[in-house]
Amino acid sequence: MNFQHTYVVIMAGGVGTRFWPFSRQSYPKQFHDVLGVGRTMLQMTFDRLAEICPPENVYIVTSQEYYDLTKQQLPQLSDHQILLEPSRRNTAPCIGYACYKIAARDPQANIVVTPADHLILKEQEFVDRIKVALDATENSDLLVTLGITPTRPDTGYGYIQFDDQAEGEVKRVKTFTEKPHLQLAQAFLESGDYVWNAGIFVWNANSIRKAFESYLPEMDEAFRDMATHFYADSEATQLLRAYPQCRNISIDNGVMEKAQNVHVVLSDIGWSDLGTWKSLYEVSEKDENGNVMDGHIVTHNTTGSIIKTPKERLVVVEGLQDFIVAEFDNVLMICPKDQEQKVKEFVADATKRGFEFV
Repeated sequence: MNFQHTYVVIMAGGVGTRFWPFSRQSYPKQFHDVLGVGRTMLQMTFDRLAEICPPENVYIVTSQEYYDLTKQQLPQLSDHQILLEPSRRNTAPCIGYACYKIAARDPQANIVVTPADHLILKEQEFVDRIKVALDATENSDLLVTLGITPTRPDTGYGYIQFDDQAEGEVKRVKTFTEKPHLQLAQAFLESGDYVWNAGIFVWNANSIRKAFESYLPEMDEAFRDMATHFYADSEATQLLRAYPQCRNISIDNGVMEKAQNVHVVLSDIGWSDLGTWKSLYEVSEKDENGNVMDGHIVTHNTTGSIIKTPKERLVVVEGLQDFIVAEFDNVLMICPKDQEQKVKEFVADATKRGFEFV
């Protein structure tokens, strides 16, 4: 693994609606200290990859509206390392933009792509798995993804079937299955040759450009046409012309499910996508009553709940079992944990009542 030719792309443009009222369009969850540890999700992602490459090789892809938040939280980055998408078009254009820009500067680039808002508890193991993937992709035409050993038949994740006969740590991928129903997820778990798709990818610059050329030719053309404008004053203007040519499609649907050279590195890294309040509850430290609390909180006869409120406000909670109590800025949400799928409805209702809530 060549440190100087290794690059990291952190995708930080999502809104994370299911984490409302903390995560909202004006201030999404990747910019929050969700775990109460003094570092935001974006900062934690940046920190854990420090061993992989120099800081000048880290690129953040986000929305134009989050430039100030990104700059404030990672002041060590130069402006050319903060890539501002003119519109949200899923992960394929965002990844394409970053990888083609990196390739324009360093054709030998070996690139790690990761979301900004995932939790990884076993950080050293994560770094070791990434290094295994980087060694595999450095001089080979491979597209590698990290596969998480599943612990339950979760229907909210994509699954990867791998060739369990293959020796070594980098295994050939047979199939991708997006969010299966419960019975299928159960069968996947029992079979032992399926892992969760974590959305963390590793490849070299040539391999990913070749894949775009084959499976997303219109994006390949759009970003190749930009080659002379990367790192120049004209980059933002050219990007406005390029993005309308890009389909709204994920890298999984656009490339990974079609390519024949996809491999997976099996990883037990204490991973969670922290997509919901319940997932935050599951990974957080609990008190003797099974409560997760962050704030100035007093509880009575309250169990199995997650309570996250502003530190300057005293909050007293009596008689709640398995609830979410979340307050941020101008919104307080109180909801049973098993009803958290209604959060998107709450956001829709709030939108009707006025922009300041979302």
